[in-house]
Amino acid sequence: MPAFVGTIATAASRAALVLLTASIATRAVAVDRPPIGNLWEYTTALGWGITLFANVFELKFRERAVTGVMMTVAVGLMAVALIFFPSNVRPLVPALQANRILAVHVTSMVLAYSSLSISFGAAALYLLKRTAVEPNGPGVMAANRLGLPSLETLDEIGYWSVLVGFPLLTLGIALGAYWANSAWGRYWGWDPKETSALLTWFIYAGYLHARALRGWDGRRSAWLLVLGFGAILFTYFAVNFVFAGLHSYAGV
Repeated sequence: MPAFVGTIATAASRAALVLLTASIATRAVAVDRPPIGNLWEYTTALGWGITLFANVFELKFRERAVTGVMMTVAVGLMAVALIFFPSNVRPLVPALQANRILAVHVTSMVLAYSSLSISFGAAALYLLKRTAVEPNGPGVMAANRLGLPSLETLDEIGYWSVLVGFPLLTLGIALGAYWANSAWGRYWGWDPKETSALLTWFIYAGYLHARALRGWDGRRSAWLLVLGFGAILFTYFAVNFVFAGLHSYAGV
């Protein structure tokens, strides 16, 4: 791949980050509250977060391939929001009208899911390259033509994105429990979203445990990261479209 293509792609991802930041800021001014009160706003914020962390990890590891995967994911999420979710401003349900806790809890979850999503991009490319370099695969030259980073680099990107995202996820769940006690009179009620968020937490906790204490890296840990991203998507969409619960107030 010509070098100038990568340069253009990097410039485009930086421009997307700036424009998304401006969009979220103007939305906050327009609605006079944190712009994360319905599924359209939350999806836009998640696309922004993925774009942010993709650029951060690209700068840290000097690799563009993961950014390419995750920018595709971000664009896909925002396309879904544009097509399926209403963007008009509506009054929030009473449980969401606590602006401070809304801002810190939901922002923590957005940033957590955004950082953890980067691990999916790294894991997907790891599995792709690992398959390519196996004896019956297309070979190292094919992987190099795709511009894929080394297996070690992809493994490290996945690991570090979880190291950033997992504490944010822990904080977000704790803040959610605090808010639930204020809004509904209990810290935990096994609501579908609470349960699926906890399941997601266990998957990434299991990944960190397996890697640190069991020596899991490479393919096994990559599949755990793919599973974790599946849990994020389930947590994100299932509550609003499959399971009814106290968190089903996304305005769709």
